[in-house]
Amino acid sequence: MSSHSNPAELLAAMPFAAQLGVELREASAERTVGTLAWSPGACTAGGILHGGALMALADSVGAVCAHLNLPEGAAGTSTVESKTNFLRGVGSGTVHATARPLHVGRTLLVVQTDLCDDRDRLVGQTTQTQLVLRAAQPATA
Repeated sequence: MSSHSNPAELLAAMPFAAQLGVELREASAERTVGTLAWSPGACTAGGILHGGALMALADSVGAVCAHLNLPEGAAGTSTVESKTNFLRGVGSGTVHATARPLHVGRTLLVVQTDLCDDRDRLVGQTTQTQLVLRAAQPATA
């Protein structure tokens, strides 16, 4: 398990998140923080940030947190479930995502990501379950 990692390197491994505008500010096994600035191209009707953009932010930041909590010998993770509650719209500013592990197991990781606006109001919360992927074992003769 890695305790701290370079946020720029982690983001480089997620081209969709980078293209969307996600920025990683902090990355550790205990807490991963990222942001997404409001932009017209990421909005739905009425100039409100699209729920898919918020979910992509939460999924990306949560996945980094899960990655940093991988058990020894794991090859990676894959999201098997993600649930988001949207609590308010975001019409300007920046959304701040903070992910923390709720469960760190050998087969599953569960991460909760809080999404807050610039006034520190909760705008959404995502809970995701990540499957721990194992490296393929070489065949024996």
